[in-house]
Amino acid sequence: MHRIFNSRTGYVTGLMAALLLIAGCSTAPVYHKPDAAAPDAYKEASPQANNWKTAQPSEQIARGEWWEVFGDDALNTLEHRALSANQSLKAAAARLQEARAFQQTARAGLFPTLDAGVGANRGRASRVSQGLPDGAPLPIQNSYNAGLSASYEVDLFGRVSDSIKSASAETQQSEALLRSVQLALQADVAQNYFTLRELDAELGVYTRTVTLREASLKLVKHRFTEGQISELDVARAESELATARSDTMTAQRLRAISEHSLAVLLGEAPANFNFAAFPLTPVAVHIAPGLPSSLLERRPDIAAAERKMAATNARIGVAKSAYFPSLTLTGAGGLAAGNAGDLFNWTSRTFLLGPLASLPLFDGGRRAGNLANARAQYEEEVANYRQQVLVAFQEVEDNLANLRILRDQIVTQASAVKASERAANLSRTQYKEGAVNYLDVIDAERTVLQSQRVALQLAGAQAVSTVNLIRALGGGWDEVSTTPGKLAQQAWSN
Repeated sequence: MHRIFNSRTGYVTGLMAALLLIAGCSTAPVYHKPDAAAPDAYKEASPQANNWKTAQPSEQIARGEWWEVFGDDALNTLEHRALSANQSLKAAAARLQEARAFQQTARAGLFPTLDAGVGANRGRASRVSQGLPDGAPLPIQNSYNAGLSASYEVDLFGRVSDSIKSASAETQQSEALLRSVQLALQADVAQNYFTLRELDAELGVYTRTVTLREASLKLVKHRFTEGQISELDVARAESELATARSDTMTAQRLRAISEHSLAVLLGEAPANFNFAAFPLTPVAVHIAPGLPSSLLERRPDIAAAERKMAATNARIGVAKSAYFPSLTLTGAGGLAAGNAGDLFNWTSRTFLLGPLASLPLFDGGRRAGNLANARAQYEEEVANYRQQVLVAFQEVEDNLANLRILRDQIVTQASAVKASERAANLSRTQYKEGAVNYLDVIDAERTVLQSQRVALQLAGAQAVSTVNLIRALGGGWDEVSTTPGKLAQQAWSN
């Protein structure tokens, strides 16, 4: 008997050791970040030396308060107000909290569950279960119990560990998405700010144009009264004045809409926000794009797409583990008695221990469908990641091209403004002398207005393209800023 007992003990010990060796073995494919098409240099950037380096994960590096590169105190103030009150940023911070809570839930699978309970029952068992004949007396009995129960799933084939890996990657994805929302917010504030300033500058041009049109109308009316010109010139002058006033109202309308948009970005009601007129001055900030490989390190949306790939890869392991046996260790112990007074006697103790193993045999193709779905999701995320990389490079190239061409276009347009102003002055002088008709004056003044507007719009486009380039590059890089954890905490608490 002793030999038989030792044999059984050895068998159980060996089985448990084998199960412990299997436990935690993941069935998920080994994750490797897919290759993405990254050029050696930007097409639209100035030639750079061959100092290519392999991209390294650097998403956690702080981006810094990149807007300070513009040296604008008003913009600095708006950016800080937006970071502390924007509701979209708060929502992104809440989503990060959700992901962290889900990760905590997944990690709970590593530990056993322990429950406590008390209960009371009153009933009568069947005569057959008690081995009694029909008609035999069987009393109604009371039973009372109190105890603890425990359960633990042995992670034989990595279902729990792969679930944790997936949840962890999703949390990192949420952190990257929070940074992406933060960067988008900062860029949107800067863009709206420069748009407002551009419209203020245009309104200044329109105001001067209206003043000029009023003076021209006064001059034309005087000449008409003196009989030097016909009433046609008066009608043309009145039309030009009304048109200039209408154009002014259009700019005012666009400014009001832009101001309202800025208010919402700042987390304020538009009715409570007013931005004083502040005409735009040329922005001359040069942004070095760096190497294309660094873009894969810096863009938070690319980091989010990569982490989503990792999460879906881990879910393949979860789907695979459904094909293998599961083992749950259970145990319960406590007290049970027929009378409440005997419940806490030592003789009322009871316990139950034992493993529960299950092996799936047939499910109508459910596991196969889940596994195929997990693999297809992973392939989808790989394609999404590569597409996101391509879009990121396009955005950088677009803004580099914009800035490169805008630099020359602004210089050319400045020459056009000077030439049109000189032509307008000559036409007004010649009109006073009777050498040209008033239609020539109108054409010259329209050209001045149009060239001035284009010059201001180009200056605004240069400022916005500079912001867009910084955004496309993933924000600032060397300066110190709030870490993601602190950012989420601030956005959540405000």
